[in-house]
Amino acid sequence: MLKMGVLLSGSGRTLDNFHSRIKEGTLAAEVKVVVSNVKDVLGLKKAEKYGYPAFHAVDVEQTNAILEKYEIDIICLAGYLKLYTPPPGLERSVINIHPSLIPSFCGDGFYGNVVHRAVKARGCTVSGCTVHFADGNYDEGPIILQKCVEIGYDDDIDTIASTVFAVECEAFPEAINRVDEKGVDFFWQRVAS
Repeated sequence: MLKMGVLLSGSGRTLDNFHSRIKEGTLAAEVKVVVSNVKDVLGLKKAEKYGYPAFHAVDVEQTNAILEKYEIDIICLAGYLKLYTPPPGLERSVINIHPSLIPSFCGDGFYGNVVHRAVKARGCTVSGCTVHFADGNYDEGPIILQKCVEIGYDDDIDTIASTVFAVECEAFPEAINRVDEKGVDFFWQRVAS
């Protein structure tokens, strides 16, 4: 079972998903601490309600100082809208989810509805999500898992977003379970350097 630090910047929908799946016994993880770079967001209130230690940190140094007080195996970026540099010892243990099939529609500036607008503008008939390890560059690092969804010709941005988020709710816990099963190093060793 993996011990997780969760970083977020908003409403905590992904934290909700983690919490419910941990309670169901379908996610082999335990949330040890939640940190937000945005003060007073709903995600921090939810963390407190669930009984997780919850903190606001203004920068990466403060974030890492908080994380270092907890025994954690992985750091999950759950809607964390900032480039993150982990503390020593956890450089290869940061997991992110991106709302497209990397390498499409990713990189600096591509997040949330920006991605879905680009998918719609390109006329894509599929989209999806990618769960990957973060390596210090936006949307790079070894891929753990990808899931694909069909996009209807007439789907609007909100429909695309909700369709992709539904599959994200399946993919992120599944990816964490795979990391628990195979170990972090497996994913870093399977990609070309």
